[in-house]
Amino acid sequence: MKASDLLVKCLETEGIEYIFGVPGEENADFMMSLEKSSDLRFVLCRHEQGAAFMAEVYGRLTGTPAACLSTLGPGATNLITGVADANMDRAPMLVLTGQGSTKRLHKESHQIMDVVKMFEPVTKWAETVVHADTIPEIIRKAVRVARTEKPGAVLVELPEDVAKRDTAAKPISPIRYRRPQAAPEAVEELANHIRRARRPVILAGNGCVRKRASNELRELVSLTGIGVLNTFMGKGAVDPDAPECLYTIGLGTKDIGTCAIDAADLVIAIGFDMVEYHPHLWNPEGDKPVVSIDFLPAEIDEHFNPQCELVGDIADNIAALVKAFKEEAAPDFDLRQQAATRGDMQAELLEHASNDGEGPVKPQKVLHEVEKLYGDDGLLLSDVGAHKMWIARHYHCRTPNGCLIPNGFCSMGFALPGAIGASMVDPERDIISICGDAGFLMNVQEMETAKRLESNITVMIWEDHAYGLIAWKQDQEFGHHTDLAFGNPDWRQLAAAFGWHYQQVEAGGELPGVLQAAREHRGPSLILVPIDYRENQKLTERLGELTCSI
Repeated sequence: MKASDLLVKCLETEGIEYIFGVPGEENADFMMSLEKSSDLRFVLCRHEQGAAFMAEVYGRLTGTPAACLSTLGPGATNLITGVADANMDRAPMLVLTGQGSTKRLHKESHQIMDVVKMFEPVTKWAETVVHADTIPEIIRKAVRVARTEKPGAVLVELPEDVAKRDTAAKPISPIRYRRPQAAPEAVEELANHIRRARRPVILAGNGCVRKRASNELRELVSLTGIGVLNTFMGKGAVDPDAPECLYTIGLGTKDIGTCAIDAADLVIAIGFDMVEYHPHLWNPEGDKPVVSIDFLPAEIDEHFNPQCELVGDIADNIAALVKAFKEEAAPDFDLRQQAATRGDMQAELLEHASNDGEGPVKPQKVLHEVEKLYGDDGLLLSDVGAHKMWIARHYHCRTPNGCLIPNGFCSMGFALPGAIGASMVDPERDIISICGDAGFLMNVQEMETAKRLESNITVMIWEDHAYGLIAWKQDQEFGHHTDLAFGNPDWRQLAAAFGWHYQQVEAGGELPGVLQAAREHRGPSLILVPIDYRENQKLTERLGELTCSI
């Protein structure tokens, strides 16, 4: 068979379902082969970056890679931001790029660039197919590497002349395997560290919302009573209604949750990635005792030096800890400060819940209403901007991966295409994206993709006519900000042009009805909210005066 046919067969054998992308001349053979597949669905996108974000969210929600596809040169460079975001946020992904003929790769030639070298820093593995017979091995390795903890992106490049060659090679059937568990002695050593502590606290990261880990974590905290602070990407690891939930940490400044770490005599980091919330922000002297449970050994850092590590499958290792504490009762910890932390944060969450007045709406009010509709089993995707900080602090979901926030690479433009990818996973799920007016327009062209697919999604824009997060940070450091203002389109006309349902909020009291109408609408829906970002500076001032309870 032709090499491009074999590549499709290998992807089918791996169970790949979706390829999101923008094709070109150099991958035309692959597209012709793909067209004949009954198992693979190609989703035509309007920009390669949007395609990468769709594949990223599919991978984060399912644990199985989807593919994003581009041609060579500018198509590949357009992919790279979304690929880097997926790789740093631990989403399994296949990146498929075309390339010119191998007869011209060694010299200056039209659109030729070294795609593999460009992608090496933002992928787990990147390789060119130079011989058709190697396709089964390359695809088997690519999927295995992408899925292996910690998951990430893998690039496979197929030159146009190689795609046309004949081959007698056959796909390799995948063999799945379980990750190892730490040795019993290591489990007992870490359990003893916890037993000796008086005020332990758990820091739950991205790894806690994958691979059954959340269920085991919930049992551990229920058994021991130890409080849990989740990172931006660890939301849903524990139920926010559980008394052990201390909500989210990671704002980049001292916050209520930081008090729980300040008071702790042991931090139990579980599934924690350094990119989520650097330890120098919560362990500035490097003297806070830390233990770690993760898929890989901890990154070397002077502020994060675990005294004990359980390396291997997180869920299995937490289950082993649960067993240890069932056999010998957990100590009588002093968790009064953690209870105070939870109480103080609950008061903050409810402060603006009844703010129904006219004019710009407070971020806290918006998220209170969104959580009531989407917090149980819906999905919220956050773009990057000032709204992300409010979502991280004030939105809490009851299911793992019920809130997706890009917080490793932190790329703007994520949430609209990400919602489309999420709708491919579960078309009946209630899905809402919250974007700033800046981030939304970075991939606005995917509104057409959403309408063509009739994606059942709601996108909410928080409008402030500026790069609000940059203004917030400049104000904090310099006392003022540079010119960051811009104009916006007529949102109603924009929605109409793409065939989207549209609503605009004029007062906080309208939010419940507007959200419900959008949720009930079949197809894509746009909501515009004029947002009161005066709350940014108020929060900064309030946290600057923060004193910890007890």
